[in-house]
Amino acid sequence: MIMRTKTLLCSAGLILAAMQTAAADEKEAWRLFVADHTAPVLRVLDAGKGETLETYSLKAPARIYATETGRTVFAVQRDANTVTAFSSGIRFDDHGDHADIDVAAPKALDGSVDGDRPVHFVAHHGEVALFFDGEGVARVVSEKAVGDGKPDVRELRTSAPHHGVAIPFGAHALITVPNSVDPKELPEGVRILDAKGNPVGDVAACPGLHGEATSGDLTAIACDTGLLLVKGGRSAVPEITHLPYADDLPDDTKVSTLRGGKALQYFLGNFGPSAVVLIDPEDDQAFRLIELPTRRVDFVVDPVRPKFAYVFTEDGKLNRINVLAGEVDRSLALTEPYSMDGHWSLPRPRIAVAGDDIMVTDPLKSTIHVVDAKAFAAERSIAVEGMPYNIVAVGGSGEAHENH
Repeated sequence: MIMRTKTLLCSAGLILAAMQTAAADEKEAWRLFVADHTAPVLRVLDAGKGETLETYSLKAPARIYATETGRTVFAVQRDANTVTAFSSGIRFDDHGDHADIDVAAPKALDGSVDGDRPVHFVAHHGEVALFFDGEGVARVVSEKAVGDGKPDVRELRTSAPHHGVAIPFGAHALITVPNSVDPKELPEGVRILDAKGNPVGDVAACPGLHGEATSGDLTAIACDTGLLLVKGGRSAVPEITHLPYADDLPDDTKVSTLRGGKALQYFLGNFGPSAVVLIDPEDDQAFRLIELPTRRVDFVVDPVRPKFAYVFTEDGKLNRINVLAGEVDRSLALTEPYSMDGHWSLPRPRIAVAGDDIMVTDPLKSTIHVVDAKAFAAERSIAVEGMPYNIVAVGGSGEAHENH
């Protein structure tokens, strides 16, 4: 009787395991959030099919940003003094050896974060900091609260309105210190604040502060003199060190935009109009300058293939950078030329990576070009109404469980 009971239990376990395996299918889903250059419109596209899933009306043309999880996309509408959020509809549940994926319809989330001239957006440690230049105030919200439609805002104030930024660090935050001579100039340092908004320690000097990014456990902030490197967890007070520019870099040039590497810890920054610089803070030669064939328009790192990054240049080419070799190893003619002469905000291409595809907006042609990342070859194009401009890609792959 005992033997038969064990056999039945074993058979039941095998049947259950088979049912669970059959119910779980590998699924990949990618969505593109695309903001128009001129119209107050945000479109959500199925990246694979090229179909428009939703079109949302905004109050002003927006810059768009995704959180670290990809669950939430924010539309920063500077000229309308508001920031609104959207659920991407793609959610992952980590199980260690694999992740489950749940795909639902995208949707606009309730609530907004309002203030005078929102500009800088930073997502870090599950929180989002929105800096309002017209007030010199950062408003911090948790991604979870925003997803619930109840953005509980805490404010971090500075001494004057300025073009600043704040970075959440768990129980602490970093916030810029306005230029003491003229707040209209770029900030001159950063200050650590505790959970109650009180200063911790001294101001870290960072003249001409502009640009930040995170890679691994490091956050970098760009200054006239080099980079501030910030390390810290959710509870510990952040530690700040200074990495000066190398002596062999061109004079009178600095980093003002940074991207953080994924899987490989490094930073990629602009350095003059027609060059980028690779930054490995752990290397004795921390800075490697990469000259480009012509002036730079936009650049991103590849989160899927860590050794690559991409730079679009004004000659209409997408250039692939081999991060390990420190050089441009491939170039692909993709669009008509987009000159960098003229106002900085003119419509020009922007890049996003969606799995094995590199997406490049072509606003003057109402098109998104799709490049096969593995072959580094043009694959197809997606027609989009208006002038597709800022773009973010969210998604990935996981196990999809029926009735999960």
